[in-house]
Amino acid sequence: MSRVRVAVIGGGQSSEHAVSLASAASVAAALDPSEHDVVTLTIGRDGTWQDATGPLGTSSARSLAAAVEQIATCDVALPVVHGPKGEDGTLAALCDLAGVPYVGSGVRGGALAMDKWATKLVAQELGIRTAHGDLVTATDARRLSFEDPVVVKPVAAGSSHGVTLVRTAADLDAAIETALALDDRALVEELVTGREVDIAVLERPDGSRLVGPALEIVVPRDALFDADTKYDGSADFRLPAQLEEPDLKALSDAALALFDALGCAGVARFDFFLTPDGPVLNEVNTMPGMTAESQVPRMFAAIGLPYADLLAELVAAALGTARAR
Repeated sequence: MSRVRVAVIGGGQSSEHAVSLASAASVAAALDPSEHDVVTLTIGRDGTWQDATGPLGTSSARSLAAAVEQIATCDVALPVVHGPKGEDGTLAALCDLAGVPYVGSGVRGGALAMDKWATKLVAQELGIRTAHGDLVTATDARRLSFEDPVVVKPVAAGSSHGVTLVRTAADLDAAIETALALDDRALVEELVTGREVDIAVLERPDGSRLVGPALEIVVPRDALFDADTKYDGSADFRLPAQLEEPDLKALSDAALALFDALGCAGVARFDFFLTPDGPVLNEVNTMPGMTAESQVPRMFAAIGLPYADLLAELVAAALGTARAR
């Protein structure tokens, strides 16, 4: 049997560039060489592409054209680019136009899930609670006032970049400016108090869905699970999370409903706050961190699906569902 030729794409132009490089390198190294022929492609911060031998072309437009030619020689693409201009459906659209199957959500799923405001609206229609919040832009931000602590975040960004916990009104403007530096819209949401619990959903090659074990994130008291906490090792990941069966079912049902309603494919991670009144959706990640030590691979490894097998399933599922796209 011939090996499957896989284009592993990493990097990107978002604030998650370095995280994506780590994910892509880990994925490329873990794909079984007896089954996969890996082609590595990297998108620079300036938008230029390169392969294992060096830059492709002398400009972003020329390098993109050269990259598309390389992608077209592959059986499947595995984009591991987090954040805008990658996870938001951009690379899915590129692969669609090139006629190459790809791992992960399509244009609709990626775009909706990356847009936190759109995700909130979909969740609310499904009866899934979200934090009360306001959508603001640079022109209307100063009209906002609040009494309780709020969390300010860009509408479309990942890894908690640009997220600020605001406890006093005097700090609100600076927090909004920080968020708007990464997007032209920001969310100002009420602070939700509850256990932080993640649920991952995997689309298998036969079309079935596998829900991974719940993972609880415990951060230092009065801290936010922000970009620093995600990567400085201070967060405590508890896997599996110790949950009552009704709470676990509510979280799993919500994740599955969102997976379908948003149009997700491949694997997606759903981040919730578990409150005394039930789950509250925080956000959805359609291309979560994918190193062996990242949350999603650890979740599935805990139920007997090792990292390399998880990646092989993602590739097989992408090849199997290509015709549906």
